[in-house]
Amino acid sequence: MKEKNGLSTQAQIDLESLDNDFRLYAASCLKIRTKLHGVVPFKLNFVQQYLHDKLEEQLEDKGWVRAIILKARQEGCSTYVGGRYYKKTSWEKGQRAFILTHRDDATNNLFKMTRRFHEYMPDPLRASTSYSSRQELVFDKMDSSYGLGTAGSGEIGRSDTIQLFHGSEVASWANADLLVAGIFEAIPDGPGTEVILESTAKGMGNFFHQEWEKAVAGVSDYMPIFIPWFWLKEYSRLVPDGFTLSDEDKEYQQAYKLTDGQMAWRQAKIAKMSTSVGNAGATLFKQEYPATAAEAFQTTGQDSYIGSEVVLRARKASRKEVFGPIVVGIDPATGTAISKGNDFTGFCIRQGPFIWSVKKHDEDAMATAGRCTMLLEGTDPELLKIGKDARVAKIFIDVGGIGHGVVSRLYEMGYRDRVTAVNFGSAAMNKVKYRDRRTEMWGNMKDWLEDEVQPVIPDNDNLHADITAPSVKPTSNGQLKLEDKESIRKRLGRSTDEGDAVALTFAQPVRDEQVHLQTRVKHSFKMMRGRPEAGATQTQIQRRMPL
Repeated sequence: MKEKNGLSTQAQIDLESLDNDFRLYAASCLKIRTKLHGVVPFKLNFVQQYLHDKLEEQLEDKGWVRAIILKARQEGCSTYVGGRYYKKTSWEKGQRAFILTHRDDATNNLFKMTRRFHEYMPDPLRASTSYSSRQELVFDKMDSSYGLGTAGSGEIGRSDTIQLFHGSEVASWANADLLVAGIFEAIPDGPGTEVILESTAKGMGNFFHQEWEKAVAGVSDYMPIFIPWFWLKEYSRLVPDGFTLSDEDKEYQQAYKLTDGQMAWRQAKIAKMSTSVGNAGATLFKQEYPATAAEAFQTTGQDSYIGSEVVLRARKASRKEVFGPIVVGIDPATGTAISKGNDFTGFCIRQGPFIWSVKKHDEDAMATAGRCTMLLEGTDPELLKIGKDARVAKIFIDVGGIGHGVVSRLYEMGYRDRVTAVNFGSAAMNKVKYRDRRTEMWGNMKDWLEDEVQPVIPDNDNLHADITAPSVKPTSNGQLKLEDKESIRKRLGRSTDEGDAVALTFAQPVRDEQVHLQTRVKHSFKMMRGRPEAGATQTQIQRRMPL
């Protein structure tokens, strides 16, 4: 585009397009400094375009933005949000943006970026400023401002009213609780307001991790956005001579469909990290450059009983042949946890090496019993996806919380032969190896995931995080004891509902008696001729019969 008075011809003709299309605005009006090419127009990369689309969708749907972003390092998220907020404060009246970073040097760098936006802005579009302090731009004629600060003082933001807030590297904030009480109270819930929190993972239990878990669980206003490292095309390099991959690296490459150039970049980055942290280089890479949300958090201090690699392999495996009886595991929520919004009822439908479905629902005992009835009768929508003749052989239900009421109701309805109550705290069948039944079930699930017959599970970050969440410790007599549910809930801010539901499908062996069952059904069908039930089909008879 030709330039005239610092403004492109297209921009002069159609200012409305600039206002409505941030991509065009950024490329036409904003400048950024790159490591290789100096000052260049700000053209959104793939990550920034994805982030922009997600935020605009939420803004259109909700009228405001509340987003929490878990990401790899240096993918351009802060640059995008900086450009987004600079435009809003310099083009719209009464907009106050505040950016809070984790360190002074980060604050200074982001403000330099914002000053660059302003200084390189074409003259006809540059907003008037009454003054420009070290960390603030005030657009006097718009009654708007753009300010930055560093986390460290809980008093930051208490006296302001903020419409647009960006928290950068939130996992590294100091005094996070005080900051929340200060800044977040200054942000109204009205239309057009935005709160964007972004960070790499820095361990479990901190404010960022807790907010991420709430967002994933659907119990907060925040939309969780995960951005893996390999979405950025710059994270690739020329493949060196003699480049080879281990079997584990080949699985990783295949799972995420990565090029040799991306794997060469990853390999070089791990080697560089290993010079400073030794053998922990690969672990640090997963934290700083995660491929999944679960990977980012589970590699930051938690010694998981079930390794992330075997879970990833099961997520990326494809279904071939499915065999065995259909088994359902149900982990009912506890009454007190339901009211707090951090515990749900988890359901898992598994058939041999394949998990058909893992869901969680916010419901009471009677609703759960009703869902179980549909599963047993073959009318549940998730079961019908398997096939119209699909039959549940056994349902295992934890009797903690509301589970006792669910089991009692199902027994009253005549399903005693196909419903088994499980007490997580009861003695294990293998008392030599396991301290209790829950640990034993998780041990059986671990063996299943590591089996040569490759299992397949849903490609789901939430399930991955659940399965890799608990740790395990030996007791004084050598038995294994899984981390208790309350400790996990306190650490994560939620319960591992989906993980426990999957584990329940391994409560005890369920024999595959399909051939024997068909013989019994045919015999029963013949015996019923001439009786009132004679109109029943063989499938209906099969569903009523216990295995």
